[in-house]
Amino acid sequence: MPTQPLWKTYLLFLIPMVLSNFLQSMSGTLNSIYIGQMLGTQALAAVSGMFPIVFFFIALVIGLGAGAGVLIGQAYGAGQTGTVKAIAGSTLLLGAIIGLVAAVLGSVFARQALQGLGTPADVLEDAVSYARVMMWILPMLLVFVLFTQLLRGVSDTVSPMLALLVSTSVGLLLTPALIRGWLGLPQMGIQSAALAGLVGTTSAMLMLAWRLNRREHALAPDRALFAAMRLDMDILGKVLRIGLPTGLQMVVISLSELVILALVNGHGSQATAAYGAVTQIVNYVQFPALSIAITASILGAQAIGAGRLERLGPILRTGLLINLWLTGGLVVLGYLLSHWLLGLFITDPAARVQAEHLLHIMLWSLLVFGFQAIVGGIMRASGTVLMPVAISIFCIVGVQVPAAYLLDAHFGLQGVWMAFPVAYLSMLLLQTLYYKRVWQHQPIERLV
Repeated sequence: MPTQPLWKTYLLFLIPMVLSNFLQSMSGTLNSIYIGQMLGTQALAAVSGMFPIVFFFIALVIGLGAGAGVLIGQAYGAGQTGTVKAIAGSTLLLGAIIGLVAAVLGSVFARQALQGLGTPADVLEDAVSYARVMMWILPMLLVFVLFTQLLRGVSDTVSPMLALLVSTSVGLLLTPALIRGWLGLPQMGIQSAALAGLVGTTSAMLMLAWRLNRREHALAPDRALFAAMRLDMDILGKVLRIGLPTGLQMVVISLSELVILALVNGHGSQATAAYGAVTQIVNYVQFPALSIAITASILGAQAIGAGRLERLGPILRTGLLINLWLTGGLVVLGYLLSHWLLGLFITDPAARVQAEHLLHIMLWSLLVFGFQAIVGGIMRASGTVLMPVAISIFCIVGVQVPAAYLLDAHFGLQGVWMAFPVAYLSMLLLQTLYYKRVWQHQPIERLV
């Protein structure tokens, strides 16, 4: 939208994306509450055992979506509608194949996988039963996640938000109904959440198809898109070159969080409760920062596709300013309301005081996290992804984790939280140096 101020374009893109992130988080939280309250702690433990497996495949697909989103943004910026559909068709087909392979292998080896993850014996049977249903649902879920990402490449964040609203609403209404057997529905027990998720995702996909076709959308599921569903190795090579490092980065971040959690657990149950509560608040502050970075990447890709390289500087500066005000504003609110917010999760006064202290140590650094993510997002718009991802992984594995151990030894539990600002400041310094010293001096060319 070149006729309006860049900050308005950012906000039109951002607001639906942030709401979508909120819906996803709320859906997971409420489903866990349903299962824990209506089926018991053992059922919740059985469902939780599937999370690392599902997260791996979702991380892989999010990586594919990030790669395809850059290519689609460049093609869309250049006005190449046919290329947009070709990229989307190839990527969606690959996502569906990944989902089908996961479904077959997951259903066959569900027991072995859950045993390998150390699932407790008293919940193993329920976990296997849930896992097999969840893995057969995975193809539809992965295609849905991928498709909503691709829509953002053509500046459409409203359709994904509406789709998530449908899937979340259906899932949240149907899960308790299947658990209790309301309205004559069969009681499905632990499988209720997975089956409700399938119905919700299917409903959202049907709504998307209707909405996009009615609006003659660039990614409407019409004959042209279905005809483009073939494994074009040239396109997929470019998608994977950008997408696989992003997926790997998500997996590394997840594994590092497990290491940090193990350190925290060593300080006792109050420390673990504080970690869980602080993480909930941190997640809601990080969502906007990550969304700003995604927006910068998509707008940058569209500018490159349109041959408007002079817009990359303003896109970066606008993203940094919005991060300062939006993420910075949330950080300030977090400090002002920390006692009340943590009270939503923690009732023990001593644990709440401890959590508040830990939150105050690292909350400000989320602003720094946002700055480095935006710089990396601009570079990703041109297809430069290996070095920004390598910097992030190095700062997590080579800076944050060792710093957490060293600071824990010197300062105790609060030292673990000091490692977050150390890692984020390192990321910002290295990303900025690479951007200034290397990326800005390289030729920028369209990938499609």
